[in-house]
Amino acid sequence: MSVCDPVADMLTRIRNGNRAGLEMVQMHHSNLKNEIARILKKEGYVSDYVTEGHGGKKTLRVYLKYGYDHKPVIQGLRRVSKSGLRRYVVSTKVPRVLGGMGVAVLSTSTGVMTDKEARKAGVGGEVLCFVW
Repeated sequence: MSVCDPVADMLTRIRNGNRAGLEMVQMHHSNLKNEIARILKKEGYVSDYVTEGHGGKKTLRVYLKYGYDHKPVIQGLRRVSKSGLRRYVVSTKVPRVLGGMGVAVLSTSTGVMTDKEARKAGVGGEVLCFVW
């Protein structure tokens, strides 16, 4: 199966897994997806992520996190920069998600980072997604 936008596929799998109440979602591995999963774990949106396999057949497992009453921690995910329309921002225009309550994930020249880290480092880049 060929996926045109692997990041959008990852976000859709996480969104669908949350709605279905799944413990874990699985997808093909890439370094970009791995970095997004790292940020989601660091910000407390997922409980863990694991890369399994070796060579060209790696898979990424993202373990979803739920609060009381089995309510998902991730309330929303939105892909911002799409393959048909890339969204780039300069360091002074890095967006805030829900007034700082959410996280914007950016791909910068120094790596994948959150909006807070990008503002602190004074770098801009491609806005990959919003998570709240």
